[in-house]
Amino acid sequence: MTITRRVFLRNGALAVVGTAAVPSFLTRAALGAIESGTRNKRLVVIFQRGAADGLNIVVPHGEPQYYAMRPSINIPRKAGLDLDGFFALHPSLSSFQSLWQQRHLAIVHAAGSPDTTRSHFDAQDFMESGTPGIKSTEDGWLNRCLHATPDSEKKSAFRAIALGPSLPRILSGSEPAVAMNNINDFTIGGRSQKTSPLANTFEAMYDHSLDSLMHGSGQETFDAVKMLKSADPAKYKPAPGADYPRGRFGDSLRQLAQLVKADLGVQVAFADISGWDHHVNEGSTEGQIANVLREFSQSLGAFWTDLGDLGEDTVIVTMSEFGRTARENGSRGTDHGHANVMFVLGGPVKGGRVYGRWPGLDQSQLYEGRDLALTTDFRQVLGEAVSRHMGNKNLAAVFPGFDNQAGKFLRYLG
Repeated sequence: MTITRRVFLRNGALAVVGTAAVPSFLTRAALGAIESGTRNKRLVVIFQRGAADGLNIVVPHGEPQYYAMRPSINIPRKAGLDLDGFFALHPSLSSFQSLWQQRHLAIVHAAGSPDTTRSHFDAQDFMESGTPGIKSTEDGWLNRCLHATPDSEKKSAFRAIALGPSLPRILSGSEPAVAMNNINDFTIGGRSQKTSPLANTFEAMYDHSLDSLMHGSGQETFDAVKMLKSADPAKYKPAPGADYPRGRFGDSLRQLAQLVKADLGVQVAFADISGWDHHVNEGSTEGQIANVLREFSQSLGAFWTDLGDLGEDTVIVTMSEFGRTARENGSRGTDHGHANVMFVLGGPVKGGRVYGRWPGLDQSQLYEGRDLALTTDFRQVLGEAVSRHMGNKNLAAVFPGFDNQAGKFLRYLG
């Protein structure tokens, strides 16, 4: 079969004008996909760093106690975007409304880590390692997720991607993964002192690998990097309607969409967004939380639109280290809490529904008399995506010490 450059321009992935040849590994990947009819499935994890206020993100406006506990920062009933008569989205999440109506977006409330820490550092570490309460875990659950996923023997250099300056805890481990701030940093200048830091990272990944298959694909990795560079990433045009907001998070998702649409074998990806630690002047329909929610939802909405039909094979899960106190504090903010809210977006998602058991906000129902109680372990949410979407059935290895059997899944995936 003859493969031309047109094969690699799906959804406008790369404008390879002037590229004389398609790298051999892309040719083989395209041939394999055409002959087998297989489709690459992807899992994207988004971390809201700083402990997002789940009660003001997905508002339980059917709870009278919510308004009593938050006299100055509550989201008024008329302002929220009603979901089911009991819950409503914060108005800054309007970009999510159509996704909810199209049933591509599901919500899991009262979810999070069972560990009781209120330390940002420890809680983030536990959620990224996937072993709450255990600090000795050396690798991250998203890296372990790759161990037994189908087609893992392909070992694409772009298989595991983190958008950021360094590799996050969640992707650390034995499976190769790459962190980058900007696609334009993918500059291969040969093996000299002038070679970019990222190029050196790639060379180290392959030259020192004990896996002969990985070692043998090193030159093909450099070919792929050169192809991205020759495509002039700065001129990438998202799909119509994919309007990314300015800022680091929007830029990260824009570049991730480009990598996914380039068919370079992305299976798992990670990005984060900070700015959720609102102890003072959190705001309500306007203010700090409204601003970060707007950036958060518009970026994810644009990413979903940009993926086009590739969204059918993509699941996006969001999480934060813990929630905020049920009551506002004396500074019109909220302090470190416990349970939170998670969003799940994707083609296979059975959306338009709030999953999990709602624990209530009566004083007797609060955790330690101050926080939303936890009813769904975050590993239960992630485990379903790992097993049912990514095809890794060995959840005991991905989340050691957690009883994550299929019978306990929320069934948010079709």
